[in-house]
Amino acid sequence: MVDAIVSAVLQQLTSILDQEMQEEEELRLVELVDKEVGKLRRNFQAIQAVLVDAEERRVTEKSVSHWLDELKEVSYDMEDVLDELNAARLKFKIEGGENAVVRQQKVCSFLPYSCCGFKHDVLRHDISIKIKEISYRLDDVARMKDRFNFDVKAKKSCEEREPTGKARKSSEEREPTPSTGSLIDESAIYGRVMEKNTLISKLVYENNSESKGLHIISLVGMGGIGKTTLAKLAYSHDDIKTTFDKRMWVSVSDPFDEFRIAREIIRALNGFASNLATLETLMQIIHESITGKKFLLVLDDVWIEDYYKWETFYHCLRNGLHGSKILVTTRKMTVAKMIGSTDIIFIEALSREDCWSVFKHIAFDGRSSDECERLDDIGQKIVERCNGIPLAAKAIGSLLRHKKTAQEWKNVLDSEIWRKPEELGRDILPPLLLSYYDLPSVVRRCFLYCAVFPKDYDIEKDELIYLWMAQGFLCAEQNKEREIIGQEYFDILAERSFFQEFTEDYEGNILSCKMHDLVHDVAQSFCKNECFTVESNGLQDLSFDKEVRHSMLMLGEGDSFPVSICNAKRLRSLFIYSENADHSFGSKVLGKLFGDLEQLRALAIHGWFQRHNLIKEIPREIGNLIHLRYLNLSGQEIEKLPETLCELYNLQTLDVASCRYLKEFPEGIGKLINLRHLINYGTSSLSYMPVGIERLTSLRTLKTFPVDGGTHGGKACRLESLKTLNLFGDCQITGLGNVSDVGDAKRLQLQDMKNLVELSLEFNKDEAVERMKEEDEILLECLQPPQSLEKLMITDYRGQTFSANWMRSLNNLRHLLLADCLNCEHLPPLGKLFSLEGLSIWGFNCVRRVANEFLGIESDHGSSSDSSIICFPKLKWLEIGYMDKLEEWDYGIKSDGITIMPQLSSLEIFYCPQLVVLPKDLLQTTTLKKLKITDCPILAERYREQTGKDWPMISHIPKIIMH
Repeated sequence: MVDAIVSAVLQQLTSILDQEMQEEEELRLVELVDKEVGKLRRNFQAIQAVLVDAEERRVTEKSVSHWLDELKEVSYDMEDVLDELNAARLKFKIEGGENAVVRQQKVCSFLPYSCCGFKHDVLRHDISIKIKEISYRLDDVARMKDRFNFDVKAKKSCEEREPTGKARKSSEEREPTPSTGSLIDESAIYGRVMEKNTLISKLVYENNSESKGLHIISLVGMGGIGKTTLAKLAYSHDDIKTTFDKRMWVSVSDPFDEFRIAREIIRALNGFASNLATLETLMQIIHESITGKKFLLVLDDVWIEDYYKWETFYHCLRNGLHGSKILVTTRKMTVAKMIGSTDIIFIEALSREDCWSVFKHIAFDGRSSDECERLDDIGQKIVERCNGIPLAAKAIGSLLRHKKTAQEWKNVLDSEIWRKPEELGRDILPPLLLSYYDLPSVVRRCFLYCAVFPKDYDIEKDELIYLWMAQGFLCAEQNKEREIIGQEYFDILAERSFFQEFTEDYEGNILSCKMHDLVHDVAQSFCKNECFTVESNGLQDLSFDKEVRHSMLMLGEGDSFPVSICNAKRLRSLFIYSENADHSFGSKVLGKLFGDLEQLRALAIHGWFQRHNLIKEIPREIGNLIHLRYLNLSGQEIEKLPETLCELYNLQTLDVASCRYLKEFPEGIGKLINLRHLINYGTSSLSYMPVGIERLTSLRTLKTFPVDGGTHGGKACRLESLKTLNLFGDCQITGLGNVSDVGDAKRLQLQDMKNLVELSLEFNKDEAVERMKEEDEILLECLQPPQSLEKLMITDYRGQTFSANWMRSLNNLRHLLLADCLNCEHLPPLGKLFSLEGLSIWGFNCVRRVANEFLGIESDHGSSSDSSIICFPKLKWLEIGYMDKLEEWDYGIKSDGITIMPQLSSLEIFYCPQLVVLPKDLLQTTTLKKLKITDCPILAERYREQTGKDWPMISHIPKIIMH
């Protein structure tokens, strides 16, 4: 980690010297100390040369560890000074304008004295003093280095650790957050057949008839042995799904937070989390929700030994039907006994053969048989040291997967880390540490940052990458975006088994992940007091060590904001999460927070869980946070943001998602020239974007762009302002019905935004705006998307036809949604979209018949002698609904040379009350696996099971749902 910090400082020092040589005289800030900066760079370079050896020796030599800690502190302080310098330069430039005289006058408002030139000299003098003080400290650290006789070793580069698998596209060809690279499939489970069968038998077949209490089964075993994996195998088993009315999975961890656990149980039972504040009312909801139901509750990773806390849940859960079960995983036998387990299954270490299978499945992936044979003996010896622990076998297998030679494998086998496990700390597995040290230094730093999150926390991948970027961990390379570099680092950590329990979107892209407790312990062991996480209870008595730089506060019942956090002056990251309605952050509290924690680079105050007493106003003191790069205010009740926010020139990410009352952004938003991600989906009150948004040329993410209806005059930017932005990923353009000049859409040249993958075009409008149907048709023609588009949504379109020529040319389009197009009399011709996999059509209230035009072929095609035609060749699922007048769905095809939807697997029809019959070609296809018909009375009668006229036509479909 220290190596990564030193590398970052060196890069900043080099950049400062280069900039000083290029700057105009009046902008130079450190020319008086350029010699000192050069000396600092030489010292850091000399130290960096021995850091690989130092990092390896810190585990076994405490004196080396202390030296690295001192170096880390000096490096952090150097980063802070250089960041302060950079912030001053940015402000100087942005507020200065092009005219030097005007620029000097505007700088006066920033500098604290009366004369601009004098103020500038004072600023240079202050920075000079700080740099010299750090230089003296670094001299001492450099002298101490020579006492240890460090070896000079080469650093590992990220190129050496590039994830294997699919070839990567260049940054010009792909979005900043592509799908994760080739990850080993770790779903294969070895050596747990007997335990799995025993557990499922006890869950399904044993009803505990002799006991009147709950049947509680505990899986007990050491960390990393596979308790959670075994519980998940049982939880997802088909017999379990059919046996229990309700299944609930709650990750408990330590400490045992009754309120969070109760809310998670309610969320699993009812699909939502209660905002009730008292534990008694939460228990009452659980008691009522399980009445008359046979349930399975899994409590994963339980540590509590306080029977009185457990007793509250035990009595509440006894209200379920006979046969309800609780499954607990725990490392401690005392926990299993305290909770009154009916059965205790002790999870033993894997046999050597099974542990070898786990290891080989990962380490030998993609190797030739000769190579596997050559590495077999060394691998067997390494597996012996895993002691039958699956997590250890996975970790060391993930490490050796990238080692090509027998000597590299032998180096791992001979590592000193195996020989001194007592130096590692409690429960730290040597394979995890070996894998950690094998990471490139910059990736280590990214991994260690994760220690700020509590155990069992759902880490959102994109948010994590933005946070790494905010801390300066991701340095842009030539032709490679920082977000892409962050994605690559995430891939490395995922491949090395540092992350697990991935959640994915419908295309398999990773959205979030978790860290195993033992992996989290590794990160914490290196961060010591640097990353400080507090989960409820006693927040008012917190005292923050001077080393704390990253903190997460999980506010629970009865907690209020701990003002003592303001004493942590060197804090760089602060995350505040509240699951209760009682926490209010007034302007006074926030003002003190912003005034005292001026080193913050990342600040998140989440309010997703509740809708009461959230932040309603952001004080102007937020402008003090000149180092801030990441600001997350999602879910708050703010109506506007202060203009001082626009003085945060380093800001890279602004997240105001689901701030439903936010009406406007500050007028000076164009000054945020480093802003890369503006996350503003769910801001339903936002009706326009301010003039100046077009100056944010670094912007890569803009989730929603509302088009003004003319009520905000010159404050609102026009649709064509989007043209200057190089947006990646997805974007939603709303209020297109407000566009008064079609020229705006033409000048936008949407087709040139080649990095857009998902696009939503919403033709809704302000009530005062009057429009002709034809205007939407002309406008749609001008809004031709880029050919790279994979997902398109068009809603509230008022035209009578989809006459846009570009509709047929979206050759990469995979998913299409057309909704609430109330004036369209025919469905658009879509059958020739050969990449289309999913199609949803809702709310076409004027459509009475679906015919050949939907397929994109002529109605008289039957006489053609052309070669066979395939319509919708890749379509896998189709939804049609909310079409009140739809009566007929018949293509009238006469030719045998036409094939329709040959890969269709799911067909859903809903709220089509007049539809009489479905096309025979679709129903008789052998690929159809699911048919769902909802609120279509004529269809329901026609295809009713056994008795319906056309039941034989659909009886072969595996899954049929009728409502």
